[in-house]
Amino acid sequence: MSTSGAGTSGTGTSGTTATGIGAPVRRKEDFRFVTGNGRYTADIDRPGQVCLHFLRSTHAHARIVRIQAGHASRMPGVLAVITGQDLAADKLGPLVCGWMIHSTDGSPMKMAPHPALTVDAVRYVGEPVAAVIAQTPEQARDAAEAIIVDYEELPAVVDPAAAQGPDAPLIHAVAPNNTIFHWQLGDAAAVADAFARAASVTSIDLVNNRLVPNAIEPRGALAEWDPGSDSYTLWNTSQNPHVARLVLSAFVGVAPEHRLRVVAPDVGGGFGSKIFIYAEEVVALAAAKRVRRPVRWICDRSEAFVADAHGRDHVTHAQMAFDRDGRILGLRVKTIANLGAYMSTFSSSIPTYLYATLLSGQYAIPAIHCAVDAVYTNTVPVDAYRGAGRPEATYVIERLMEVSARRLGVDPAELRRKNFVQTFPHQTPVIMSYDCGDYAASLDKALALADYQGFGARRRESEARGRLRGIGLSAYIEACGIAPSQAVGSLGAGVGLWESAEVRVNPTGTVEVLTGSHSHGQGHETTFAQLVSDRLGIPIDTISVVHGDTDKVQFGMGTYGSRSGAVGMSAIVKALDKVEAKARKVAAHMLEASEADIVFENGAFKVAGTDRAATFGEVALNAYIAHKFSGAELEPGLKEGAFYDPVNFTFPAGCHVCEVEIDPETGRVAIERFTAVDDFGNIINPMIVEGQVHGGIAQGIGQALMEQAVYDDSGQLVTGSYNDYVMPRAVDLPPLVVDTTVTPCPGNPLGIKGCGEAGAIAAPAAVMNAVTDALGTEEVPMPANPLTVWRVLQKAGRLQAAE
Repeated sequence: MSTSGAGTSGTGTSGTTATGIGAPVRRKEDFRFVTGNGRYTADIDRPGQVCLHFLRSTHAHARIVRIQAGHASRMPGVLAVITGQDLAADKLGPLVCGWMIHSTDGSPMKMAPHPALTVDAVRYVGEPVAAVIAQTPEQARDAAEAIIVDYEELPAVVDPAAAQGPDAPLIHAVAPNNTIFHWQLGDAAAVADAFARAASVTSIDLVNNRLVPNAIEPRGALAEWDPGSDSYTLWNTSQNPHVARLVLSAFVGVAPEHRLRVVAPDVGGGFGSKIFIYAEEVVALAAAKRVRRPVRWICDRSEAFVADAHGRDHVTHAQMAFDRDGRILGLRVKTIANLGAYMSTFSSSIPTYLYATLLSGQYAIPAIHCAVDAVYTNTVPVDAYRGAGRPEATYVIERLMEVSARRLGVDPAELRRKNFVQTFPHQTPVIMSYDCGDYAASLDKALALADYQGFGARRRESEARGRLRGIGLSAYIEACGIAPSQAVGSLGAGVGLWESAEVRVNPTGTVEVLTGSHSHGQGHETTFAQLVSDRLGIPIDTISVVHGDTDKVQFGMGTYGSRSGAVGMSAIVKALDKVEAKARKVAAHMLEASEADIVFENGAFKVAGTDRAATFGEVALNAYIAHKFSGAELEPGLKEGAFYDPVNFTFPAGCHVCEVEIDPETGRVAIERFTAVDDFGNIINPMIVEGQVHGGIAQGIGQALMEQAVYDDSGQLVTGSYNDYVMPRAVDLPPLVVDTTVTPCPGNPLGIKGCGEAGAIAAPAAVMNAVTDALGTEEVPMPANPLTVWRVLQKAGRLQAAE
């Protein structure tokens, strides 16, 4: 990977190897992972722990007439059977959605009650109905199977496009027509005027297919109640343990916040699906107190298909208006967003403020209007999944740009270039104000690396072999570093989205960094230590990073939306500023000099113009000895904390180019080349960034070509295992060409933007643009799996024969 201009060269010291900002440092945490010494939730054992198993609904929609659990409760090893009635008796509240959206008429979203264990009805296959606590997993499972539930089956609706129909069954009484909200953003009148003046209009209909998250580590929870202090500890596979504690205490009512500790130990991937507060941890906590034993639940892979929140699932009609010169005049989008049977923790924000606000893409579009209807269906709840709204927006705008170029008879790259935003800051018609960027630079580098000019020769060579070849672009932008608390508060967020950090310097000069961000594969233990090493001039192996424990870190907002660098590391910078300021005072006392004459560089404090100096370690020790200064003048110790609230989102952007070859006899799509050029601002560790990009592209290719959660008309998930839900494998990916351009972000002290979601955002549109180019038709639904492509080819052949 080339990282042209990607950050400053490392200046930290660890032997002779650079370990500071910009250095490709090997991840510190990987040794324990690859040697089997990671400590995940499933690895934690507490004395006397017992097992939790859930009885889940086999119906998509049914009224619960009666639950008979008497026999199950008397089976060997069973300690308790818990139902929704028991949780209600314990005064535990429902799960909540933390982002308020109002409809265009001003009415609040129709949030239906979401109990951890349903009481009156089931509304999707997999909804937990009862829970069994037993000595072993096998005993708990056997007892759950012995529970008898009498159901009165009801009709179901799974298609979001049909959920608002007059004949659709009503899922929640609080939501007529199964509609959660009618929401809109932008200027409908300005868009209507733009379309009235247009020389041409491109219209498309798109379905953004539903996805199932598949982190390596399935979710789990281990809950323990201490009767002496009436306090709880929850070990949980969470991306944001502090928010989990807040919701579980303040809204669900498990325990006061100061008597609930949440620990997220090593977590094997999240991709958004581990942000949310789920039913299982609520039940585990309640069960721990009920049976007075630690209670553990570990999800198995099949269970995860219906227990974890799904992603995407949009049905969209979009139109783009152009003038005679090919410049965009306006954009009109209407989307139906499927939120499943219940609202999840952040679900309302995904198809609204994380989607519609990015519909301007990289383009200077004068007028945009987006209308979104969010609907309930009898399916697993839908929430954030890697990219969360930004992939859906990019898919709309980049499919429109590609289709428009083909219909206008112009090069897709040049149509994009003509419409790029040229000057910054740039205020879009849909809230966002882009702070910086050079979109043409990313486009030019991507086209050169992809040998865009040589594509014609490669296409002719493929045709000579009876194959179809296509090329597609995706010029994406995303909003990361989520986000200024005042801004998101005005848009309905129930929490501020700042981040916290504490830097503790020990007397020996070693450093502990406590962060409210959470690492579940991103390499924070390395990149955060690189920042400290670079700033303090100390070896990286003398720095430890602590996260994921509400008893150790005072508060934090967790990791999602590529915010750990731009927001989490900026908080560390603020704390380091304070540490350095105090250390200067200590050094001035030690060196008997004026504080104004103290210079800090390369890990040493020096008196300007002299040879008097003290190392960082010597200053740290003297800060705790405190012999050199009066306590009234300067407090002993060297420990500082900070909170950082960003001034704006950050806006990573770039251009991805995909080239495919299709076998018309089988419909198989082979990705021959994939090029990604991204602008992430300054880069801390280029090796880790490259890995993030590779992973995101793999997920984006998975969505484009193979992944899809499919329900039948009765609401059964027919892709409920890896036998039917296809994941990308190494053989499905070509060698990836990954590079960067750099425009440093002006909104944070490190100039970084975020990289974690870029591949998943850009790749689906690039792949589908290449597939449709190869096939010569836009009527190709995603995912373009072999059967879908083969059917498109057969249809095209029949049409040609008819002509």
